[in-house]
Order: sequence, then structure tokens, then C-alpha cells
Amino acid sequence: MAPPTDRPTAVVHAAAAFREMCDRARSEGRRVALVPTMGALHAGHLALMEEARRRVGPDGLLAVSVFVNPTQFGPNEDFSRYPRELDADVARCASVGVDAVFAPPPSEMYPAGDQTRVRVPELAGPMCGVSRPVHFEGVATVVTKLLALTGPCVAVFGRKDYQQFRVISRLTLDLFLPADIVGLPTIREPDGLALSSRNRYLSPADRARAAAIPAALRAARARYAGGERDTAALLDTVAQGLAGSVDSVDYIELRDADDLTAPPATLSEAQRAVLAVAVKVGATRLIDNTVLAEYDPTLD
Repeated sequence: MAPPTDRPTAVVHAAAAFREMCDRARSEGRRVALVPTMGALHAGHLALMEEARRRVGPDGLLAVSVFVNPTQFGPNEDFSRYPRELDADVARCASVGVDAVFAPPPSEMYPAGDQTRVRVPELAGPMCGVSRPVHFEGVATVVTKLLALTGPCVAVFGRKDYQQFRVISRLTLDLFLPADIVGLPTIREPDGLALSSRNRYLSPADRARAAAIPAALRAARARYAGGERDTAALLDTVAQGLAGSVDSVDYIELRDADDLTAPPATLSEAQRAVLAVAVKVGATRLIDNTVLAEYDPTLD
């Protein structure tokens, strides 16, 4: 981990104060970086912060948002029980030299009379968008608000939620937002399970079963590396790897890595394709992915 700076970590709750902080930093010639989170921070989040610091340098302003966004949760999802531990999150941020934690109440992000929503329909429609139809509208809206408040910046996201990364990249381009969107590879546990705030919901037995998820993706990567290009065969490899270890499958999908459209039945040699899964282990929904045409340091 990067050593902490000697600057204290400020906690900001008001949107106007956060915007003024970012504007002031740029007026002083400092670059600004933002790492948006919903809190319950873990080593994966800290890796994003370290990369953000690397990109803006020791004198830049490194800000982390901690906001459990109500508009991205469906009516039967875990909004009420999503972990909220601001004091611990601030301490974790301070340990890697974060300058500011923006932790607004919902009324700051969604003021009285709020009506505006941001939609990226084609990228948000498949995969998680089928079973979570309001999710990416909420994500796109809150990230747009965060980037509007931050202003010109580097914004760092993990690629564990690959669809989210593509949605955010697209909206930033479409809306001319002055942000450089950076996606980092998934950070994993020693057994390969992708780090997630939801992993804490897993019982020890469920946690052991969840290791089948990265193992199934790794098996598909091995077949791809051996020359397999039939999409059905690659999908079946993942399905077989998950069988008996997960309680339900939301989806196993192979999609174009850029626009998330369905690829042909046989992948071309130049085709960049993301292999993504969403499953439940016990009552916990877990997602993971790998881009087959790219070197994946976490699965290869």
C-alpha cells in the first residue's frame, strides 16, 4: 500500500463544499482524482485509491465518495442491509493517503423535487439489466452527479462490474463530462474470488462454494487459449464449472467487450469478448467476468 500523506483526511457532507474543494485544488494547480464507492471498503477499493494517487501525484487531491445510492437498488434488493460503516471507511481511506471523503446524505444527492435520471439503454439492457432493470439508471445518474460536482478529474473504477464500467465510460463520452475514466482489473482473494462488499454475507460453507466462480472462468480461458472459439462451448464450460456449487444462475453471457452486443456463434480471432456471470450462492448475488482476448493477470 502507498504510505499515507501527512495531510489529514477531510470528511465533507455538503455537495457545494465538495465542489468548492475540487475547484480550489485545480485553481492551485493540483490535479483531482475521484474514486466513487458505496463504502464497506476493502482491499479492492484501496487498490483503486492507490492507482488514483499514482495518476495525480503526491500533490493532487484524492477524493473518495462514500454513498449508498438508493436509486440503484430494486424493491427486493439489499439497500436496507447494505453495510454502512463511515468511521471505519474514513480510517481505511486515511491509511492510503486519501485527502477527502465525500459522504453526502441522500438529500444532498437527490434534492427535493428531484426528477432527472440518466439512461444508457443499449449498454444497460442486457446481462444485469434484465434482472435489475432500474440498477444502471441509478448508477448512471449518481455517477453523473458525482462527476459534475468533482469537475475535471481522473475517476477510477474497478472492472469487476464490467457492464457498469462500460456504462460509465459511455455516459462520460456522450455527456462531454471532463473526466478520464480508468478501469482497473478485478482484485481477488487468494482462491480467486473477486473482492466484494457482499462477500461478508457468505457463510463459511457458501464462501468455499463461491470459489467455483473464478475456477469456471479460468477453465473457459484455458479452452479459449487452446483455440476454442465456439461461443456455446465456452458458455457450457462455465455452466459445468458452476453446476453443483451455486444455488441459482442469473446469467452466463458472452458479449462484445466494447458495446456488449451478442457476438457471432464463432468468435473471430480479433474479437474482444467479455465472459460474465451473475449467480447466487446462498442468498448472496455475486458477479464476475473476464475478457477472453486480453491477458488477465488475476486469472492467467
